[in-house]
Amino acid sequence: MAQFINKKEDVVVEALEGLLATSGVPLARLDGYPHVRVIVRADWDKSRVALVSGGGSGHEPAHAGFVGAGMLTAAVCGDVFASPSVDAVLAGILAVTGAAGCLLIVKNYTGDRLNFGLAAERARAFGLNVEMVIVDDDIALPDLPQARGVAGTLFVHKIAGALAEQGKDLDTVTLAARRVIAGTKSIGMSLDTCTVPGSPKEDRIPKGMAELGLGIHGEAGVEQVDFSGAQSAMAAVAQKLKAVVGDRSHVALINNLGGTSVLEMSVLTHELIRSEIGAHISHVVGPAAMMTSLDMRGFSISLYPADAEDLASLAAPAGPSAWPGLASVRPTAILALPDGLTPIMPLPSDHKPTRDFLTDCCNVMIGAEQELNALDAKSGDGDTGSTLAGAARALISAMDRLPLSDHTQLLRAIGLELSQTMGGSSGVLLAIFFAAAGDGASSGMTMRDALKAGLARMQEIGGATIGDRTMIDALAPALENLGSGLQAAAAAARKGADGTAHMARAKAGRAAYVNARQLEGNKDPGAEAVAQLFEYLAARAERNTA
Repeated sequence: MAQFINKKEDVVVEALEGLLATSGVPLARLDGYPHVRVIVRADWDKSRVALVSGGGSGHEPAHAGFVGAGMLTAAVCGDVFASPSVDAVLAGILAVTGAAGCLLIVKNYTGDRLNFGLAAERARAFGLNVEMVIVDDDIALPDLPQARGVAGTLFVHKIAGALAEQGKDLDTVTLAARRVIAGTKSIGMSLDTCTVPGSPKEDRIPKGMAELGLGIHGEAGVEQVDFSGAQSAMAAVAQKLKAVVGDRSHVALINNLGGTSVLEMSVLTHELIRSEIGAHISHVVGPAAMMTSLDMRGFSISLYPADAEDLASLAAPAGPSAWPGLASVRPTAILALPDGLTPIMPLPSDHKPTRDFLTDCCNVMIGAEQELNALDAKSGDGDTGSTLAGAARALISAMDRLPLSDHTQLLRAIGLELSQTMGGSSGVLLAIFFAAAGDGASSGMTMRDALKAGLARMQEIGGATIGDRTMIDALAPALENLGSGLQAAAAAARKGADGTAHMARAKAGRAAYVNARQLEGNKDPGAEAVAQLFEYLAARAERNTA
């Protein structure tokens, strides 16, 4: 897999240089590249307790991204997923430790424990007052005698960092760190493994599965579970955390493991709040990338039962921009639509044949979702099927509100419904189509002429014509031949849709930005949707007359 790196041997040094060149926090590095990679606060005067952490790289922004006022004093960076050397850790301790002493915050991995532990011993031999705490927040593998340290480490960095910034002594800071470690529990989930620079990617998680409880170095998790969406994924995580929640309020740290989009993280946050442990979450940190695993497509949740003093420490100002801050969980505020935008719907009425007809049409679009998305991915952004299926589902849900017995008002109501529920330009265009068709029907036009009037208005506003490689290429011939029956309309729509596969250039829609090589041989998804709908209607009519 291609990555934006130069040489794997240089990736850590070059990444740190990028951080140092652009950080809004006063940072510096110790001389000693490439063997000693230590980032320190450039404004540090050794008058307070120093906090030193670190470990293998690949977890950015941890650890160097959290160096700054109110958090770490220094971060010692190893190679990707490899502990830094004893000398590097010792250099970091010596550079920032004064009479107030130093606290080492170490994640529970053998290499980190050994290297940081030996460095602490050597620092004490220099006469320095050094304490060390081991973070072991991972609950994924309950039978392990030594649990791993994962994203819950950030709670320790922030709370201990706030106390150190206030001038608390080493014993107070260390005691608080140990208390936070004892109360913090974490677990992660991913859809894929990470890609280590210079190494082949391990593909151990099958499609349709997610791995629960994997480590931040890509270590295998406790189990692989069926994946059916964000809700089920968060439910599996919440189930593991439920046993440690009790009746207390908690802060949840919602961590992006590196390759999950911001959109997905917001959905996962929504699911966490509404999960079985959501009622016990009073505050959140994130969602944000804090303790990542390179490009892993996953997330982790860390819980800590913070008291009022801890909440104050978590909310205290911090220099590093990588710290997302603390937010309280609150109900969504809902404001009424401004005057004039509240929809005025006609009185609902029922008519079973019309209800069945509309429902069948909607089900055609829902059934074609994946096929149309795949087609759109070749010429657009891959969402035509989802857009049409989403509108169809919304229309089915709105069926009891529609004037099904008044077809004139029904066309207008469908247009209004689509304008509210269907995204993208296609939603606007179809809303215009149905609204104009309703206007035509109300003036006494036949249904065929009213639909043609809707098409004309859609073309007038949208600007597309036959030959522009849009749904018009199927819809226009279908309506033109509708007077000869649904079979003729369906055949015309199919011919028009198939013809778009041979159009080397789109003159409207998102496909207009795609080169001819990608378009050749691929039908326009909007035109294909129209063709499939008319083909279904023709078959339906034939069945009903048989």
